[in-house]
Amino acid sequence: MTGPQRATLAVLAVAIANAIVVEVLFFTAADTPEPMLSVGRFLGLHAAVLLALQLVLVARIPWLDRRLGMGQLTAWHRWVGITLAWTVVVHATLASWAYARIRNWPFGKLADAWLGSLGTLAGIIAGTLLLIIVLTSIRTVRRRLPYELWHALHLGMYAVVGFAIVHQTVENPISQPATWAKVYWWVLWTAAIGAFVLGRIALPLWRNARHGLRVSAVVPESDDVVSVHVTGRDLDRMPAQAGQFMLWRFLTPARWWQVNPFSLSTAPDGRGLRLTAKAVGSGSAGLRHLRVGTRVFVEGPYGAFTSQHRTQTATLLIAGGVGVTPIRSLLEELEGSIVVLYRARSEADAPLLGELRRLAAAKGAQLHLVTGRTGATKPTPLGAEHLLSLVPDIRQRDIYVCGPSAMTNAVLETLRGLGVPRAQLHYEIFALAD
Repeated sequence: MTGPQRATLAVLAVAIANAIVVEVLFFTAADTPEPMLSVGRFLGLHAAVLLALQLVLVARIPWLDRRLGMGQLTAWHRWVGITLAWTVVVHATLASWAYARIRNWPFGKLADAWLGSLGTLAGIIAGTLLLIIVLTSIRTVRRRLPYELWHALHLGMYAVVGFAIVHQTVENPISQPATWAKVYWWVLWTAAIGAFVLGRIALPLWRNARHGLRVSAVVPESDDVVSVHVTGRDLDRMPAQAGQFMLWRFLTPARWWQVNPFSLSTAPDGRGLRLTAKAVGSGSAGLRHLRVGTRVFVEGPYGAFTSQHRTQTATLLIAGGVGVTPIRSLLEELEGSIVVLYRARSEADAPLLGELRRLAAAKGAQLHLVTGRTGATKPTPLGAEHLLSLVPDIRQRDIYVCGPSAMTNAVLETLRGLGVPRAQLHYEIFALAD
């Protein structure tokens, strides 16, 4: 069993075990005379478990992140979030309807009762914030929002957790009268919040205090691409690997509140780190104006887009646009037979191409720059025929793909159609390249 498979099994086992416990709690509790209210409470209990699971999925637990990667964890987080939102909506609808029927209250009187109850009001606030977060995370909406604004809105999830716990504690004294049930819920919330605090707060604070990161150089790579070099203390003890990324925060008066995900564009060498970014938003566009000596706060390193998941001795690296950054760092680290395919509109639009050429020459790797518009040339760039012509032994290679989502998804579909085993496909959808 591979590392990703073990991690997936662990997450599923924890989720299923908690669902079973909750259902035992529900069916062994005192019966509710109103069936609609009973179903509403049943969904409410499961919503609490889903919310705790959401915390764990975004806790950036190193053991999970290194095996699954943020892409997989984020995908699960998205689907759990959608499920949670629908569960909360149906829970609130059924519970409200049931209470109105039991007490024979019109909606106005029911609303007055809601506003006068701390537990119910906390639940309403939690549900409203959750729906705002879910709606702004729909892809069509998300693409219209600056990353910084979307990130700020997403921070509201922490308030959702707080109000949900107040709702659960006040409305149903932590959901059950039985002592062992209370113990279960407090253990669940303590574990979920503890994992989150450890992964998202304690570990980043400790690492930044230890390494004392600062900008050492800012190097323009082209008109809209810049590299930022960072140094610090004891960087040989930072567990960073080629292919990973970090969440970067540059501590200037104008930028301290902005956080952006950027991949490492060189393999970590214990002396310094480098990120390379394209100006696609206010955060990345302002990097070229950073001053040497600026303090840096990072979260990470994150991601499973690393060489530790290789299954073959030969490798194919496929990059698109500024998604080349983790590919470039992997090329620096990897050994053996390596082929690099770099997709760009033109040679002028290919960041770090010079470095790739020098690395490829030094390692004896093949480098192919694939330019031109899709559909304008035959065979289709990075289509099945094109890939087989460039890499005849493609099925015997581990394949790393990073680029804009449209390119990455199209290439992955082609590779699966060519019969490349799933375990040999490693990918990172570089959202900022979109």
